Amino acid sequence: MAMTRSGLVERVAKKGKISALQAELVVETIFDCMKSAFLGDERVEVRGLGTFKVRSYKGYQGRNPKTGEVVIVQPKRLPVFKVGRDLADRVNKQRTSQTKGSTLS
Repeated sequence: MAMTRSGLVERVAKKGKISALQAELVVETIFDCMKSAFLGDERVEVRGLGTFKVRSYKGYQGRNPKTGEVVIVQPKRLPVFKVGRDLADRVNKQRTSQTKGSTLS
């Protein structure tokens, strides 16, 4: 099951004991700040979570898998996420705990 934007807003509202409208504003503001940072070639580092940054990819010649036709893929820039050690450790501990029958809170 994936967490959606609306699910995130709902959790922020509940945890922060604020209205859904206020939580939506908080989430939207965070995403807008991240977008602005990416446009300015800045990275976004969230301690305990990880780092987001924009990576540039060169163009290349690919193939359409259905037709085999050659396709030119233009150069592009995409945001990438590198998980932080704290989060990776927590996820791995939770996975280990679940296989033993308990869960991490």
